[in-house]
Amino acid sequence: MSPVRENLLSQLQGSLKGPIAVLAGGSSAERDISLSSGRAVLAAFADAGLACELVDTAEPGWLEKAEQFDLAFIALHGPGGEDGTVQGALLTKGIRFTGSGVLASALAMDKQRSKLLWGGAGLPTPEFMVLDDRSDLAAVYATLGESIVKPSNEGSSIGMARVASLAELREAYGNAKNYGTVLVERWVVGEEYTVAIVGREVLPAIRLETNNRFYDFEAKYQSTTTRYLCPCGLSEAEEIELQNLALQAFDSLGCSGWGRVDVMRDSDGRFQLLEVNTIPGMTDHSLVPMAAEAHGWNFQELVLAIAVQAL
Repeated sequence: MSPVRENLLSQLQGSLKGPIAVLAGGSSAERDISLSSGRAVLAAFADAGLACELVDTAEPGWLEKAEQFDLAFIALHGPGGEDGTVQGALLTKGIRFTGSGVLASALAMDKQRSKLLWGGAGLPTPEFMVLDDRSDLAAVYATLGESIVKPSNEGSSIGMARVASLAELREAYGNAKNYGTVLVERWVVGEEYTVAIVGREVLPAIRLETNNRFYDFEAKYQSTTTRYLCPCGLSEAEEIELQNLALQAFDSLGCSGWGRVDVMRDSDGRFQLLEVNTIPGMTDHSLVPMAAEAHGWNFQELVLAIAVQAL
């Protein structure tokens, strides 16, 4: 047993008064990804000898079932799981849970409000507009030019599209509005990075490279050609700057426990915040486990470290 695993397991065993529920599934568009994450987390706990069970929040009575557990590891993605809803329900039952609280979860899930808050705090984020059926899309495109359209309250790049013409903007908006409030954000020409945070530990940044038009759902979960670079190629000073910005973004929303911050670097070398994920994926294609490995943690140690934050 590694010293890291031994220490984390000792902390958990000393605090837990019952089994662990791994909350997964749910009813969002990211249900299948969540189930994959949940099963991986469940296997890590079981291999560590901890009593655990997967609880699907799409099933009736899940909350009453969760009352049998001392800790909930939330592996839900998207609305209804990552937006503070489940966190609030667990709070009412006095069940400890991993990750951010109700308000921080809701803020981070809402890209529009995250960006407004960052703007007020003086943190850099690309220019954007909110679209609805009354929007003058021709005027929007004239202002922003090449852009990315995204639902404000979805993850995993669901409903997102990069647009390079007014016709593409119209088509992308028509698709994205099926997922609620829609943002259109000026396209940043440059490199994309992601920075994972566990507790107050900022893990090594990963640079993402894809042959797709952007890092979309297919690039994230299906492609075998997406490239993940860690070390990310930045100088030590640049990576420290990126990590500090990620932690500022995380803290500004009141996030805690663990999460992942997505960032672009523009053609002038300036970092621009895209979003904070309070419950990132934990699948074999996921980024936080990659960053943890570069940090010296295997997958099980990462899961235990996240659980320890909830104590």
